[in-house]
Amino acid sequence: MAVVRIGGVDVAYTRTGHGPVLMLAHGAGSDGRMWQPQVEALADEFTVVAWDEPGAGRSGALPAGFGLEDFARALAAVIEDVGLGPAHVAGLSWGGTVALELYRWRPDLVRSLLMVDAYAGWKGSLPPEEVEARVEGARRMFAAPREEFDPTLPGLFAAGPPERFTAVLDAMNRDVRPESMAAQLALMAEADETDLLPRISVPTLLLWGEEDARSPLDVAYAFQDAIPHAELVVIPAVGHMSNLEAPEAFTAAVRAFCRAQA
Repeated sequence: MAVVRIGGVDVAYTRTGHGPVLMLAHGAGSDGRMWQPQVEALADEFTVVAWDEPGAGRSGALPAGFGLEDFARALAAVIEDVGLGPAHVAGLSWGGTVALELYRWRPDLVRSLLMVDAYAGWKGSLPPEEVEARVEGARRMFAAPREEFDPTLPGLFAAGPPERFTAVLDAMNRDVRPESMAAQLALMAEADETDLLPRISVPTLLLWGEEDARSPLDVAYAFQDAIPHAELVVIPAVGHMSNLEAPEAFTAAVRAFCRAQA
């Protein structure tokens, strides 16, 4: 594990393997451990970097007022600390929104983008009534007593959590900090990155679960329409956390895309 300090926060990340950098940004309510199968499988060809964003996993507490741009600048600091030049940047769900914001501020650090079951922010990708329903659901979640707090969001998997990853999913759930997750979801509700999409000039992969109930395929199609020359790969019969529900197919798609950018 390595640590870089940015904006008064210690940001932890793991680095495995050799080759071009593949930077992995996790979703809300999780940490870098969600990328376990990709870290293990892709380190033969890439320098695979999985961060714990500020307020998650082994990273320091989220400062008050930490915004989306701050998350992006922290991600930039990790890529710079690795020191191997621009990275293939993959972001799942909320991590995709952070990756887009990174591209807004530091496109020089982005070799390619991999949007995984992602959003241009909830405001940018979902109907207003859906955003309102999610905000209300989050309000109820965080109003529960700490001993009853359950960070599991609905609709993450098409067929339920994969048995082989139950232990790591449970461990991440135990380690979620409610205040961090509340900040992530509040930022996601207000984020709208759609103005950026037509200006993306790096190769972009849209990697989606066919049965994603949280970021439906309509969101992927909107990305495809807006981002010049974006490539869409749909993984059959899986949901929002496609990297865990179909790790072999997911990893093969990531490998093929990143290899093609060599």
